[in-house]
Formats: sequence, C-alpha cells, structure tokens
Amino acid sequence: MLWEQQVRYASLSDVGFRRQNNQDACVVQLAPDQETWQQRGHLFVVADGMGGHAVGELASKIAVDTIPHTFDKLRQLNAKDALWASIEAANAAIYERGMQNKDFLRMGTTCTALLLCPQGAIVGHVGDSRVYRIRNRLIDQLSCDHSLVWELIQQRKVHPRDAERMCPRNVITRSLGPEQAVQIDMEGPFPVLPGDTFVLCSDGLCGLLSDPEIGMVASELPPTEASRMLVHLSNLRGGPDNITVVVVRAGEIPEGAEDSDPQVPTSGASDAGWWGFALMCLLAAFFLLGLGFVTLDPVQRPAGAGLILVSVLGTIGWLLLGRSLPKRTEPIRNNDPGSTIAWRPYRTASARLTEDFLQYLARMEGELQRAAKDENWAIEWKALEESYKRAADMLSRKKLSRALLEFARVFDLLMVGVHSHRKQIQHESRWGKGSNPSVKARPS
Repeated sequence: MLWEQQVRYASLSDVGFRRQNNQDACVVQLAPDQETWQQRGHLFVVADGMGGHAVGELASKIAVDTIPHTFDKLRQLNAKDALWASIEAANAAIYERGMQNKDFLRMGTTCTALLLCPQGAIVGHVGDSRVYRIRNRLIDQLSCDHSLVWELIQQRKVHPRDAERMCPRNVITRSLGPEQAVQIDMEGPFPVLPGDTFVLCSDGLCGLLSDPEIGMVASELPPTEASRMLVHLSNLRGGPDNITVVVVRAGEIPEGAEDSDPQVPTSGASDAGWWGFALMCLLAAFFLLGLGFVTLDPVQRPAGAGLILVSVLGTIGWLLLGRSLPKRTEPIRNNDPGSTIAWRPYRTASARLTEDFLQYLARMEGELQRAAKDENWAIEWKALEESYKRAADMLSRKKLSRALLEFARVFDLLMVGVHSHRKQIQHESRWGKGSNPSVKARPS
C-alpha cells in the first residue's frame, strides 16, 4: 500500500436498544505525514468491554487509549512487532487497574486492531470482535473468534451448522485484562489492493447481521453511509448489545506513484509466458521423435540423433538465457485477487448485492412506516417519500447500487423517528405521561 492512496473511513459506536451504557470503544489514528506513514501507517482499533456497571467501559477505554499511544512510541520496532507490543501493553494496563480495586477485578475487553502500512494490512486480535476484508464481491473474515463456539468447531467437536444452537455464542475464551499474560493473534501482512474495504466491528453487529449482509452494505455504500446503515440494521433486529463499526476503504493509486509501489519478484516460469511453455513443448516433441527414430528405425537413426541433439542444445540454451535475464517484478497490488483463497481466510462469503436483500429492506421500510404513522413519530415525511420513491424506481430498473444508497437515506430518516419515539417512551415510563420533569412543584 502507498502513502499516496487516499483512505476513506468512518467509525460509529452506538449503545443499542437494551443497554444503559456503552462498553464499546474505538479509535482511528491516521499517519499525519509520509515519514510517519513509512514508519507506522494508519491504525484502527475496536474494543468491546466486559463487566458489570462501568467496568467494561473502563477496560475498553484503557485499550483504545493505550494501544495508539504505545504504538506511536515504539518506533524502534517494525510495525507488526510494535502492534503486538502495544496490545500486550494494553493488557498489562487493564490488568494492573483491575488489581487496584476489587470491584474491577478480572475486568476485560476484546481488542481488534487493523494496521494499514507500506507492508500491507496487519491484524492484531484478542476476543470475538472481528476484522473483515471485502474484495471482488467476496467478504473474508481475517480474524479468528476466540470463543467457545469457534474453538469447538476448530476441534471438530461440533459441526459449524450446529455450534451456535448447542453452545452459548457469547462465551469468549480470550480477552485483554483478566490475566497477567495474554495470547495475541497476529495476521498478515496481506496485500492491499485499490478498492479493498475493511470492516472492524464488535459482536453487537456481527452477531445480528450475516457476513453477506455486512459485505453488501460495506462494499456498495460510502464508509459514512455504510457504518450508519449497519448500525441501523442491528438496532432494528433488537439492538441487544452495544454496536461499534469502523469501515475503511483503500483508494486508487494516483498516476506517478507506480514506481514507488512495493515490488515482489515473480517466478521464472511466469517470465517465460505462454510462448516459453510452447517452445519447451516443441523441444520435448523433437526429443521424443528423435528417440523413436534411433530405437525403432535404423535407416532414420542419423535423423533421430540430429533431433535429439537439437532438443538438448535448445533446452540448454533456453535455460542459460533464462538465467541471464533479470527477473521481472510487478507491483504487489497486481497480485491475483484470488490469492484470498491461497492464504485461507477464516471464513469467506459472497458480498454481491442481491435483489432479495433490497426487497427485504423494502418490506422492513413498509413495516416501519406503518408504525410511524400509527404512533405519530417525528419524521420528515416529504423527504422520506421522495427517497423511497427513488429507491423503488432504482430497484425496478435493476440499478441495485443506487437503490441501496437511496434505502440508506430512507433508513436514516426513519431511525430519527425510532430514536425520538423511544426517548418519549422512556421519558413517560420514568416521569409519567404528560409530565415535565424540569417543572418542580413549589412547596405549600
């Protein structure tokens, strides 16, 4: 990846519909200049705290404060080692804080960090928050869930389709803070191609949305709209947990930056190309034909010997020529995108936008709109109707990407009404219908 590539990103953390406080946290630290980029790159972190009251909130805050600060100081280390050491430092800081107060004992947090740097994409990971990469209509999970469900699957004790039914999905097996030592998974570096989209999220998102749904939304919408839409969908499915998401998209490589792209040598076979393969086949045919003449036909024996000699000399000449030529290099960004299969992501799914998904959004919009009218939600009805009309028109014309963008605007408008209505209900349940808590009764 290059410094000249523009990185677009958006981050959003939401309390959800059923929690009183937000125990999730996230941080984005972009390199301010090219020198810092070459040393460190861009850093993105998501943490999901665990513990009663404010304990989890404190743990996740310590993580997102400690990791960027420590990472920036460890400039004597390479980027991958510095990220590992920074996550380890966060574990030590949370553990130490927990030991100082019995109410904070064994507090913890998940931690998922993505580093985009000259070497590519590097992932540091503890817990069940996730990092995805979306490329060429595929969504790959780059991180492994440190959870009971995933461990049983990896140990082949349960089948993946039965695991979540048989095991509690919220039991994690690793986190930062509860223990003095922690095992950190480091992945990569992976090549970053122009247009690659990365998603970091807590389980409040990936526990409610499928991988294909995350992939469709994050790849088709701009990062800001995608992060809002993903949070909206999670809340509309109950929002039982805090929801945090960071969407990052690598830009195109500008003209003039090609020569500074990281280079990797290719094999001699690829240098030869198809014409080289054809030549070797021809020489092999000469050799076999000559061998046949020598062994089967005494009359043709001299001609056969000549064919064998030609094939042997041709092969030797080809090998010497291949060694004398410099090996061609090509930018790492041109590596076959299918290499996503070679290094085997933890899970892969289709991220191709489908008409069925858009029809699902249309049905959900209809249900929300009926509820809004019945309960008199505060909504900009004119803007909503115009956006929905455009979405329906784009869908009927099979312009799926445009339809999704319009549906995202529709849900932005609807969710304003949803949140306003929920606040009103909470207010009435606390103070009574028609009351005004700011008005106090005067003593008699």
